[in-house]
Amino acid sequence: MTHAISSKVITVLGATGSIGVSTLDVVARHPDRFHIFALTANRNTEKLFDQCQQFRPKYAVMVDESAAEKLQGLLRNAGSETEVLSGTGALESVSADAAVDYVMAAIVGAAGLLPTLAAAKAGKRVLLANKEALVMSGRLFMDAVHEQGAELLPIDSEHNAIFQCMPSSTKNGQVVNNLAGVERILLTASGGPFRTWELSQLQNVTPEQAVAHPNWAMGRKISVDSATLMNKGLEVIEACWLFSVSPEAIEVVVHPQSTIHSMVSYNDGSVLAQMGNPDMRTPIAYGLGWPERLVSGVEPLDIFATARLDFERPDLARFPCLQLAYEAHAAGGYATIALNAANEIAVQAFLDQSIGFMDIPQLIEAVMQSAESGTPNQLEDIIIQDEDSRQAASFWLKKKKTH
Repeated sequence: MTHAISSKVITVLGATGSIGVSTLDVVARHPDRFHIFALTANRNTEKLFDQCQQFRPKYAVMVDESAAEKLQGLLRNAGSETEVLSGTGALESVSADAAVDYVMAAIVGAAGLLPTLAAAKAGKRVLLANKEALVMSGRLFMDAVHEQGAELLPIDSEHNAIFQCMPSSTKNGQVVNNLAGVERILLTASGGPFRTWELSQLQNVTPEQAVAHPNWAMGRKISVDSATLMNKGLEVIEACWLFSVSPEAIEVVVHPQSTIHSMVSYNDGSVLAQMGNPDMRTPIAYGLGWPERLVSGVEPLDIFATARLDFERPDLARFPCLQLAYEAHAAGGYATIALNAANEIAVQAFLDQSIGFMDIPQLIEAVMQSAESGTPNQLEDIIIQDEDSRQAASFWLKKKKTH
């Protein structure tokens, strides 16, 4: 006897980015299981229009108002019934709507915080691909998850791998990881495009070189974060909140093949690893289907072609951003907000060729030193620290330009 599967209703935040596109690819493979409620984007009108035509969401949200007007015109001419909304408030609205079951949080950077937090406060299954939400508001965010009975499932390939390597269950409607016997989390990193470069070579890195990731197809900002290892630093902070562990329990392991996505070491000597081809559709499908597994469209791993697995310790002299992230988490929430804000400004300045690659950690460290000590308890304080840190970063850039 077969039971009918109830279709889950999904909002995709950041639908036109790489995670959003991969999410919709998985959703399209399971039309009986998933229905799209809302798709959101910043200003990529053409891609969002195509997605609306295919998935027919109730709402399309564009943060940029002029882009929203353009999209509205395109959809009206195409006879679409999708309603177009604009602005950041609309992002929160389609994340918290009573009709929604799952929210894919895939907006890059601090811009993703408020809608992701809205989804948690509304008790949704939050598929978390936005690490900044926890970096900026870890305690506040996790409190909202627990108080409102939200299901928080990590989508970053590394955190999803850790989740898969730990026994998990639901308790009072929430996802619970069993940490019994866990000694260490081994968080893998590809090492990025400059893994083998000398420190002197890093002074002359170009944006084009930095965004050319050897294994993953990602957006420009996250590709630069991978090149500086800041992405791994943000993931360390995220893992501390997701799995209720201290930074000392997390060891970053450079694994250039990106075949093992992370490992968990247990007190009996066992090390469990999650392996697979580097394709984000695997963790996305796991989050959408949990506790079941769904077909994702990813090619099975050819273990014979893989042939070898290499592991190295990260070089903190060449990649100081990783050390800065550990220091920020130890200092508290104000410092991690400053770290994230300064990094966003620094990466954009590097992509604009205003600063060099090795200026990125210098800017971040300077801004971190200006942050308040401790951890904010109010959303308003988080937003103020974020704004103050961005101003401090902009001031640092102006000062550097005049010297």
